[in-house]
Order: sequence, then C-alpha cells, then structure tokens
Amino acid sequence: MSTPNHSGRPWNASQWSSVDDRVRGGKSISHLAISDPKDHATFHGNLDIKTLGGAGFASQKTVPELFAPGLDLSDYDSLVIDVHASASDDKTYTLILKDTEALPKRPDGREQSTVNWEYDFCLGSSSGGRLVMRLEDFKPTYRGRPRPDAEPLNLHRILAMSIMMRSHFGEQEGDFSLALRSIAAHRHSDKLDKSEDDTASRQGQQSEGIVKKGLDGTASKGGWLSWLGSTLGGQR
Repeated sequence: MSTPNHSGRPWNASQWSSVDDRVRGGKSISHLAISDPKDHATFHGNLDIKTLGGAGFASQKTVPELFAPGLDLSDYDSLVIDVHASASDDKTYTLILKDTEALPKRPDGREQSTVNWEYDFCLGSSSGGRLVMRLEDFKPTYRGRPRPDAEPLNLHRILAMSIMMRSHFGEQEGDFSLALRSIAAHRHSDKLDKSEDDTASRQGQQSEGIVKKGLDGTASKGGWLSWLGSTLGGQR
C-alpha cells in the first residue's frame, strides 16, 4: 500500500515521553527511535511481566504542550496509522486518547490513573500498510479494565495520545517493535457507498477491536487531514 499523501512535519522524539510500568515498580522500558525523521519512527523496547506478577506496560505519550489547549477531532471520524512493516512485529499494540487533565501526583510521586480511550491493533501476518481506527470504536478503560460508565469521549478537546505495549494480563511479553510512518486524522467521503462503509465498521469491531490489516483503498477515498499528520507524521 502507498504512504498517505499529506503534508507532515518530520517525527520529533522531543514531542513524546516514556510512561512505563517502572512508575509502579516494574522493569519494562520503551523508546521512540527516529533514524530518518522524514520516513518513520520506531516504538520499541522490552515488556517485563515477571516483576509485577503477570502485569506490565510500556508506552510513549505526547508531551502536554503538544495538544494544548486541546485538539479538536469533532470533524473527523477515524484515525489512520501507516505502519512500516520492516521493523514491526505481530504483537498487539494499543493507541490511547485522553480527554481529561492529569490529576495531582500521589504523595509517593506516582501519577494517578484517569480514564483512557483505547483501540487495540496488531499486524498479524500483514505486510504493513494503513490501519483505520474509527473513533466510535475506541473503548473507555481504567487501569486496563473496561469502564462502561465513563462519560463519552470529548472529541472537541483531546489532550494526549499514547502508543502502548501491555501484557494483557500475561498474554505477551519480551522485546517489541512497531515502526510508524505517520498518524493522521481522516474523514470518510460522503460519496463512500454503503458496502464500503459497512466493511470499515466490521473491520473496527473484529476480534474485540483488534485490526488484523488495513483497509486498502478506504483512506484514499476520504480527505487526509493535516492536523495530526503535520504534528506526528513523517513527510515523504
């Protein structure tokens, strides 16, 4: 599949920071490596689940000032990531959106948890390409567990985004690597026919939200939006 044609700024590691389970006494670690800022960024590291008894997570999160005072996604219906297969594995990853301010840190210096809006995905046997994530399919969680009573996601004010590798309660561990060419917002064209739109909906719902491959061609029928591509994606 071809790389999205959007006007994006190069990847910048200073716009991301590590949030790993070390804040809870774990030993997992993550990095965002950028060898070619105009091509792709690689989220990689090691997920340790033994220290915390089967649990564990490693993530990269956007710095607070990147989206301040809040990113408005209300005009868009999907996020699309373009994956570079050469440096990516088949583990399950999670893209997270946050619409709430960070709470004051606890007396021990640890951050307090707030609700996340999450979308799980993996490449499986795919060779990479675009992964389409409908915003309506992001699910609320609190400390890794479903939070069905959460208030609706405030698309008018997104404050942060994270890319996470987690154990899913002991299901995966060890080294991981995910290479991303870009992350962009997308609005489906009004001209999409019903069969294509239904395909997109089914893709987002399969395997409890895990996308096995991208929707080849769907993204090209809509308009690529530059708000996120210009901030978080490489330009080709």
